Amino acid sequence: MQDKKRRAAINAHIKNDAFTRFLGAEVTIVAPGHSRASLTVTEHMTNFHGTTHGGLVFALGDLAFAAASNSRGQVAVALNVTIYFLNPSKVGDRLVAEAKECHPGGRTGLYEITVVEETTGTVIARSQDLVYRKKQWFIAPED
Repeated sequence: MQDKKRRAAINAHIKNDAFTRFLGAEVTIVAPGHSRASLTVTEHMTNFHGTTHGGLVFALGDLAFAAASNSRGQVAVALNVTIYFLNPSKVGDRLVAEAKECHPGGRTGLYEITVVEETTGTVIARSQDLVYRKKQWFIAPED
């Protein structure tokens, strides 16, 4: 499969995520090992304090992590996530999570994810995420 067709097949596979659609999020693979996910916070995404629910912030970071770690077509699953919630966000905020591979490793890889409010650049959360790569491909590697 040509590299351009392969990249398109990987992107299509990752974008076909029911939870992403449920949240109304968008996921973009920037490059192998690097992705972005974004969404706009709605009233249904807040907690009893009126701020964005931490589970939503975690989920957005996880969408970016999943896209980055699976961006080469190999099945990758989360082993561990350590997240730090640094600032609150609110209804109407546009949140953007960016995932970057910092250690590709072999069977495991380490990623750093930053969630920011798009307009102000305020850092909402940061996480370090560890992935396990299975001996399985959802899009076959180039020969």
